[in-house]
Amino acid sequence: MTDELRKGLEGVPVAESELSRIDGDAGELVYRGYTIEDLAREARFAEVIYLLWHGHLPDADELVAFEESMAAERTVDDDVMDTVARLAAADENPMAALRTAVSMLSAYDPDADAPASDTEATLRKGRRITAKIPTILAALARQRDGADPVPPREELDHAANFLYMLNGEEPDEVLAETFDMALVLHADHGFNASTFSTIVTASTMSDLHSAVTSAIGTLKGPLHGGANQDVMEMLQEVDASGKDAASWVETALDEDRRIPGFGHRVYDVKDPRAKILGERSKELGEAAGDLRWYEHSTAIEEYMAEEIGLAPNVDFYSASTYYQMGIPVDIYTPIFAMSRASGWIAHAIEYTEDNRLIRPRARYTGPDTRELPPVDER
Repeated sequence: MTDELRKGLEGVPVAESELSRIDGDAGELVYRGYTIEDLAREARFAEVIYLLWHGHLPDADELVAFEESMAAERTVDDDVMDTVARLAAADENPMAALRTAVSMLSAYDPDADAPASDTEATLRKGRRITAKIPTILAALARQRDGADPVPPREELDHAANFLYMLNGEEPDEVLAETFDMALVLHADHGFNASTFSTIVTASTMSDLHSAVTSAIGTLKGPLHGGANQDVMEMLQEVDASGKDAASWVETALDEDRRIPGFGHRVYDVKDPRAKILGERSKELGEAAGDLRWYEHSTAIEEYMAEEIGLAPNVDFYSASTYYQMGIPVDIYTPIFAMSRASGWIAHAIEYTEDNRLIRPRARYTGPDTRELPPVDER
């Protein structure tokens, strides 16, 4: 055993995976051999889920059967929905509410007690979890605003159905396509913190609901999820200030404020997902006749590149993209979870196929062995 300490396990390989490859120097992201650019532009989210879970892209018949099986699982048990309503009334943090609801789903899953080694049962549970998260999230967002939940529609695809449940009306083709693309971009990204949390839980041979709940709790942390919400709040502050974006950022940096959406533990160059979402943000702004969010973003990106040497990550342009789609700012991170659940589930299945309990060590830095005095002598 080595005694070398690598805090945060940075750069330490802990497992092999066929799911996604990241080249931080070149700015590349690949899912099972397919570039993120090709998948984002040519494949739908359902195809990407199938690819991650089954190892290959579905043919036409497989895709239809898979989408129908997913759509049939969208309805959430009344007890869970009642809990979601209570959490909404209590103004619970959306990620905390999602964590609670997903954990509760296991009580109503017919495969809940199937062993983790039963891959087919795990896939069925994964299908139910992935299908129900949008229903939970849309209901939470509506109920806290005093509106009734909108039941899911099986004839709509995953992205369009979520926007329909969220807003109460069927989205136009551009919005549905853009949101579907965003889900594709967020589906997987190597052994990030929440994915690692997933496989740590899965390595104990615990159930899939526990693994996904662990991941949601991890994603809730501001050092992992939440940056896209911070980015949009920053853009709103820039817009309200009346300053040009570069001047605003300069002042913010002088005040030692952090500029969210920049830098990445893996990428040394611009995140490839940010490039794709930046294009979509611009297209949405042009369609609406309002390019200010895109223009604020590009001005900040240029300043940060020239003055600080940092490139934007996926959160930076997802913020303005989601905002222009009418999505509430504080459910950006739960939407991240809605997509990433597909990757978490794929990693849980892959890891347990050749499982080894994850059990790292800590370097002890406490006192040497001491005498234990009686209580009346302490």
